[in-house]
Amino acid sequence: MTHEQMVAEFGEPGVQNPAIVDLIAFDETAGCVVLTMFERRAWNGGPGQFRQIEEKINRYLGYILDGHLGRHYPQYAGKRAQIRLECAEAPVGEASRFIAAASHAIRGQGIDFALGVVAGSPS
Repeated sequence: MTHEQMVAEFGEPGVQNPAIVDLIAFDETAGCVVLTMFERRAWNGGPGQFRQIEEKINRYLGYILDGHLGRHYPQYAGKRAQIRLECAEAPVGEASRFIAAASHAIRGQGIDFALGVVAGSPS
């Protein structure tokens, strides 16, 4: 399936689309499966932006905790998991507090969390 076909069927990847996992990769160094989501927008979306990220996080948590990750990718079954949020800019103020709370909630489920700031995140 081409990228165009995937986008036509499932929509663009990013936190605004909770229906898909943006990227799944195995980090050999850390020894964990990394499920990455992309936030390409500036941190000015307020509560609507935070709701989208929260929904995406909840979907990722369900995907991992309900066993779908291991069923879809048997090579990752039983491996430690990490949810990673790649942002176009560092969160500040309210966004920073939101990310800290999200990180705490994710870690409370036994899943690692990482935040990356990457100018020009993949589209």
